Amino acid sequence: MSDNPDGVRPDPWTTIDDLWAWLQADQPVGGREGLLLRMLKLSEEVGEVAQAVIGATGQNPRKGVTHTWEDVEAELCDVVITAMVALRTLTPEARVVFGRHLARVADRSLGA
Repeated sequence: MSDNPDGVRPDPWTTIDDLWAWLQADQPVGGREGLLLRMLKLSEEVGEVAQAVIGATGQNPRKGVTHTWEDVEAELCDVVITAMVALRTLTPEARVVFGRHLARVADRSLGA
């Protein structure tokens, strides 16, 4: 994973670029359809967050408690990673696009 003792890679965007390249190299469907399928992957991941929350709270009486809040954390991380890869699929400038957008949201929300 990395040489860091906590297992955290220093630059998430470098890892996202690596994941994107790995996915592109073994993409069964390309072109516009492949792009759309990459975007749809987000819906799948969000659904897994919902499933984990329902499982962590025991809201399905037939199944009971099936997940932990750590499972919810992991699923939320998968959503973030999937969104970052999707953005990288749209533009090689994903890091800049995201940084600018985050700055606009922060300015608007935090009144910087």
